[in-house]
Amino acid sequence: MTERAAHLRGVILMIAAVGVFAVMDAMMKHLTARYPPLQMGCLRGAASLPFVLLATWLTGSLRRLRPVRWPLYLARAALGVFMFWTFLYALSRASMTETYAVFMSAPLLVVLCATFLLGERPARHVWVAILVGLAGVLVMLRPDASGFVSLASLAAFASALAYAIVVVMVRIMARTESTPAMVFWYLLVLAIGAGLLAAPGWVRILPGDWLWIAAIGFLGWAGQHLVTDAFRLAPASTVAPYEYMALVWAAAIDWIIWQTLPGARMLTGAAIVIGAGIFLMHRQRARP
Repeated sequence: MTERAAHLRGVILMIAAVGVFAVMDAMMKHLTARYPPLQMGCLRGAASLPFVLLATWLTGSLRRLRPVRWPLYLARAALGVFMFWTFLYALSRASMTETYAVFMSAPLLVVLCATFLLGERPARHVWVAILVGLAGVLVMLRPDASGFVSLASLAAFASALAYAIVVVMVRIMARTESTPAMVFWYLLVLAIGAGLLAAPGWVRILPGDWLWIAAIGFLGWAGQHLVTDAFRLAPASTVAPYEYMALVWAAAIDWIIWQTLPGARMLTGAAIVIGAGIFLMHRQRARP
């Protein structure tokens, strides 16, 4: 396979991956009408574990599941529980497009968190991109002149911030931990932690919903597999901008299933955030 063909395949896989994740999120949004967000976070983590274990066993990587630094796993899982809870809360109260639009600030927040947690020193153009992107978030968070901010939008932004911190933690953990171990233990501790918090208000799962939950687990695993292959075939600077296609998938699903479309304010803010993100990726790619 030529380099050009590999890069094209990587882009196609990334577009497919964000589509798979969008379908998975639509299924979770459907189920949050009957089950609390924390319970759905527990089921999301638990449903993906069998697929992760099967893939690890087939590749002969079971011995790589042994963790080295337990405290980091626990801290990451705690953030993961908060991230899933706020994201699913936002999905249950707002459209997928609105939730995704605010969550698109995550790549910019990753750079911001790396500055404070890893001591990195971004260049001036990075700070400009971050400030412009956060201005776009403010546009989305303020639906009218009264300055009222919806809880769903705040929850989506909190989820994006938690995700950014998790990404930085992964960079720290990667120095001593294997990828199979980080994926497996993250899902396991997430399922246990969210399950314990959801236990007092646990809702009995209807027999017809088990198929939905199994599909969510499979799609979560499949999406992660597609993302991994995309970054393996092409540079991050080539495929990462296509993560923003998630907003297109979300808008299409909203329109087809729930017959809703985003408003002008939401589209304007999303355009600012995505523009800042793509500018940042382009400048990073241009660096020697």
